[in-house]
This record gives sequence, structure tokens and C-alpha cells, in this order.
Amino acid sequence: MYHWEGVNEFVAVAETENFTRAAKRLGISTAQVSRQVSALEARLSTRLFYRTTRRVSATAAGEIYYQHCRQVLDALEQAERSITNMQLVPRGRLRLTAPVTYGEKSIAPLVNDFVLRYPELDVEMNLTNQTLDLVAEGYDLAVRLGKLEDSSLMARRLASRTLYVCASPAYLSIHGTPHSLSELEHHNCLQGNLDYWRFQDAGKPRNIRVSGNVRCDSGRALLDAALKGIGIVQLPDYYVQPALDAGTLIPLLTHYQEDDDGIWAVYPHNRHLSPKVRMLLDYFSESLATASRK
Repeated sequence: MYHWEGVNEFVAVAETENFTRAAKRLGISTAQVSRQVSALEARLSTRLFYRTTRRVSATAAGEIYYQHCRQVLDALEQAERSITNMQLVPRGRLRLTAPVTYGEKSIAPLVNDFVLRYPELDVEMNLTNQTLDLVAEGYDLAVRLGKLEDSSLMARRLASRTLYVCASPAYLSIHGTPHSLSELEHHNCLQGNLDYWRFQDAGKPRNIRVSGNVRCDSGRALLDAALKGIGIVQLPDYYVQPALDAGTLIPLLTHYQEDDDGIWAVYPHNRHLSPKVRMLLDYFSESLATASRK
């Protein structure tokens, strides 16, 4: 193993031609500079400087050694600059995954804007509703919705989402408007992957089993069915908010509405989170918070 002791002191003396000035440059004592240079000379079994009361100058061996040490220190400085620049300018490969619909609507546009800002990034984005193993499959982060399962992954809340129960005016005009959770059993409830809907009753979470004649794992398909008056649906705000604003869907059972849950970024446990991932997470948080205020 190479010993680095004395190299910085040696280079400082060679460039300033003075032990005192070298010590001032390094922020240490003159005696320490002298000790380190003397120890370096002893280790190399070579005199590196001619010393007089007025001047310090490099020997022939010292000049050769200086040229090599200067190259090494310049390379180290460049390496540090490269790391610093990476922290300021994200670059390189970045892999992430997100749910299909939310990814298409909210995450992919933000990623594209981020790439426009930092074109040296090489992004691979996988939009899927499957829960992928980030570590085994080499992903930097995933966006996940709702309640998180316990895991060894780190999590950061990016935003919130609201679940709405709603139906079209046409459906309600024919079948009536439910005002209690028990009335849902008399209505055509459009289902996703689960056979229950989530509510909050007297401050406590409550799941209500529902049934209907349409079941689909696509939120967009369920939204279309609700808009066409087929039944009642429970979907997150990013599906139904435009329809609620337009009055083509009517919110129902709002006093039983569950508290907002999370939109999360999860990533492998790593104490040294890469700058590109950290900056993307910051960008997600800022942009999604701004969008929610509009």
C-alpha cells in the first residue's frame, strides 16, 4: 500500500520554495511541514530539497518526484470536481417504476421535464401495476400509492390522494342517492381488484363489501362505466377530479370519506442516496405539491 504522508507538504514546499509559505498554504505549522518532508525523504532514501537559510530548491530527484506528485494531485482534484459536478448536474442511468395510470398522467410528464432540464440523464421508466423488487431488478426508485407494506425500503411521501365514491346524475336519477354505507348493497357498485371499498366511520377505518355487474382492474374503464351511468364507483382523485369539477360525476357519502392516503417514493436502503435520485425526489415533491394547490 502506498503511503501518502508528506506528499501534500512536499508539493507545497516545491511550489512555494519556502517551508513557512507552504505551511501557511496548508494551514498547519512550519514544524509539521518540515517533519513530514523529512519523513518522506527518509522513506524514499532520497534528498528532495536543497536547503539554505535563504532558499529551498528541489533536487533533481525532487523535481522528478514533484512532476509525478503534481499529476496525481491534479487527478485527485479532478476526481473530486467530477463528484461535486455530479451532485450539481444529474447524469447517468436512472431507473424508476410507477403505476400505469398515475405514471402516465403525473409521473412521466415530470420525468420528461426533469430530463429536459438535465439532458445528460439516461432514464428508463417502467409503468406497471406490479410491485417490483427494486433491489433484485436494479431500480433506483418506485412510486407507490396508498398504504405501504412493511419492508426494508426507505419511503418518502410525495403527495396525497383522495378516494371518492361517485356516480353520474343519470344513474342517481334512476336508482336514487345512497346516504348511508348500508344502502350500498342495493346499488350496482363497479369493482376493481378488491371486493370492498374503504371508508371511515366514527373516526375508524371501515371496509364495506360491494358487488356489481362490472369488474375491471383498469381505473379508466371503471371511470368510463360510471360516466355512462352503469353504476357507482370508488376511485382516486386523479381519475375522477375532472368529472367532479364538470358535474358529470357526483360525490357520494362524503361524510364517510377516508382520510387522504399517500403517494410515495420508495427506494433501496442506502445511506448515500445518489444526487440524481435525491434531486428527482425533490422535483417530484415540489411539482406535485404545486399541482395540488392549483
